[in-house]
Amino acid sequence: MNILFIGGTGNISLSVSQLLLRRGHSLTLLNRSGHCAELEGAQFLRGDIHDLAAMKQLLSGTKWDAVVDWIAFTEDHVARDFELFRDKTGQFVFISSASCYQKPGPSLFITEKTPLANPFWQYSRDKIAAENYLLNKYRSDQFPVTIVRPSHTYGRRIPLTIGGETEYTTVARMKAGKKVVVQGDGTSLWTLTHAEDFALALCGLLGNSKSIGEDYHITSDEYLTWNEVYRLTAAALGCEANIVHVTSDKICQLDSDYVGTLFGDKTENTVFDNSKIKALVPDFKASIPFAEGIKKVLNWFEADPARQIINPDTDAFIDKLIASTS
Repeated sequence: MNILFIGGTGNISLSVSQLLLRRGHSLTLLNRSGHCAELEGAQFLRGDIHDLAAMKQLLSGTKWDAVVDWIAFTEDHVARDFELFRDKTGQFVFISSASCYQKPGPSLFITEKTPLANPFWQYSRDKIAAENYLLNKYRSDQFPVTIVRPSHTYGRRIPLTIGGETEYTTVARMKAGKKVVVQGDGTSLWTLTHAEDFALALCGLLGNSKSIGEDYHITSDEYLTWNEVYRLTAAALGCEANIVHVTSDKICQLDSDYVGTLFGDKTENTVFDNSKIKALVPDFKASIPFAEGIKKVLNWFEADPARQIINPDTDAFIDKLIASTS
């Protein structure tokens, strides 16, 4: 297949790009840098997707079997994509988010029929609006859209609530024997998916005509409590997690930036039914348990000291949260 990625070198998308190249597909990436040393064999288009006039000129005369936009977040973004690709692709894949689902939902297991609603997080509401726009274009203009909702997917990020992701702050605290913060009582269930597992399913969707006009989430079938997530992370470091529980109310009171990610996502049990994606992509199976996946992530961070970013503001915030419980 001849595939275009808008983005394609990020936390999730890099693993998908690498798998497509291993499978022999022709992959072009449109990004601002115009290169990625880890994607030997890929082609690159250098440009800013937000510059519509420049993109029309750059993409003139091109045709793609599939286009995936990894960096569209709003209705305006996908409206631009529709303008650019309405006559240029056999499939357009929008990367949405499982944070769009209503939580708690009608049942413990989230399916694609779970309502989309998130009153706490503008990011999620913007993704929902983008989904609605694209599905309307599918119905009115036969725009060949497929919607994909990743949940908390990690490849080169540390999936911890405070002081994780691109930071090394909480990992450094664990290694030093310092206390770390887990929201609530740490017993809510959460689903973490390694990017290499996600890639298997996403690649199976590309070029599959049965996926047009459909939506899918792609997640692991493993679910863990947040206490287990932190303890397994510490175990991968060869230490123990000295956990202090702080209510989500308190965290958000002291830093409102956490309202979306906590009340809009992480405070609720989040377990997924992956029957729909498995029916279409029977080869998909999430085979990397978190205990193994987090070792891969930590090894990547520890291979280069420049990646081990310790944010003093986050470190101080964690100390402030811990002090608030005494």
